[in-house]
Amino acid sequence: MGEDARAKRMRLQECRRQEGGGGEDGGPDLISRLPDVILGDIISLLPTKDGARTQAISRRWRPLWCAAPLNLQVDYRLSGQERKYIIFATKILSNHPGPGRRLALPGFRLRNRFAKIDGWLRSPALTGLQEIQLGYEIEDRQLPYPLPPSALRFAPTLSVAEFSCCDFPNEMAPLLDFPHLKKLALHNVNISDDALHGLLSACPVLESLSLDGNVGVACLRISSSTLKSIGFSISCYWNRVDNPIKLQELVIEDAPCLQRLLQLGPKVDPVTIRVMQAPKLEIVGVLSAGISKLEEMFGLMRSVKILALDSLGPDLKSVVDFLEYFPCLEKLYITSHLQKSMKNARSYDPMNPIECLELHLQKVVVKNYCGMRPDVDFAKFFVLNAKMLKEMDFGVITNCNDKWMDNQHRRLQLCNKASQGSRFAFGHGCDNLSYSACNATDPFEWQNQEDFLRLAKVLN
Repeated sequence: MGEDARAKRMRLQECRRQEGGGGEDGGPDLISRLPDVILGDIISLLPTKDGARTQAISRRWRPLWCAAPLNLQVDYRLSGQERKYIIFATKILSNHPGPGRRLALPGFRLRNRFAKIDGWLRSPALTGLQEIQLGYEIEDRQLPYPLPPSALRFAPTLSVAEFSCCDFPNEMAPLLDFPHLKKLALHNVNISDDALHGLLSACPVLESLSLDGNVGVACLRISSSTLKSIGFSISCYWNRVDNPIKLQELVIEDAPCLQRLLQLGPKVDPVTIRVMQAPKLEIVGVLSAGISKLEEMFGLMRSVKILALDSLGPDLKSVVDFLEYFPCLEKLYITSHLQKSMKNARSYDPMNPIECLELHLQKVVVKNYCGMRPDVDFAKFFVLNAKMLKEMDFGVITNCNDKWMDNQHRRLQLCNKASQGSRFAFGHGCDNLSYSACNATDPFEWQNQEDFLRLAKVLN
């Protein structure tokens, strides 16, 4: 091919790219042929920097970023330098016509920039905002910075809201209305009892509620016809504040759609949980197995299929007491905290059967398993009595060599297991139970379940 022909072909390919008609190999550019609305949706889902860079693809793409709903995340992904990403954010909000889709200011270092954030929030580019994430960097001070009232001007259009490390403007709560809000998360927020209950009553379609380490509310009462998931915890962040009001009681008064009740973080202080009406509740955890007044917490809850417990000992008696209140349980997760003096000598009375052991329990996971007598006696109870058991996983924190495995096989009496088809997997895993919102089926499953089974030593 001559020089002129090659240059002509290159110009033709460039022309086709500019017009959205061809790719680098001269083939059809099918993405560029999509309607502007669809391309705009794609752009608005990209990180801010990548979305802005689409303007350089071709003349076809150049106007699309400004026409697409704005997705603005102000952090290191916009620039590695704090000073620069603040400049870039200001420039973007000045040039983009809107509307807004998402604004994220995670862990923002406020310093003397409260007025700047307030100005950003009032920008026309954010009109119609659907998602907001606003939180300040935790600093060594007793009280948090206030949440700008301008952040709540998006209440009529928000579907997702997450606020953290701030002081909620309680006087505004009675004036708010969130007709489209489906997901609400408050992390390390100072909010009054009346404000939080008023906030929840202003969310008629709320499906997910996350309350992590907040103060100001001692008793939270939930009554919602739409709520599907509740997550809560008490963090130690507020321990620097003298006598903070922390959550002590959670009452589920009426939640006909509730499926998940999750304690998100480490238990700093005890929380009493009372479930009055939650007929679809399927997943509960992580609860302490040392709670004695089960009757006050739960009635007989046949809907619960997955339960996660945090057990000191591990305490077989307390765990079995839980099983009696969840008769249809299918999966049980235990994080064990070994006490060498624990005696797990409880025997199973077939004349007084436990329904889930007889008919339903299929999987047991024990994390922090040491293979010492309290661990062995605890696990052996399920080996010998769970008649429907299919799998039992052990997260081992010791060296499980062949000799150790042979010893465990003998001590657990696997030859006498109640379910002949069950398998037992021993693998290294000492992490505590944690819940993963991305796992819609089972939040307590090993996050690397496939790797765990691939590397585990399995006994049948």
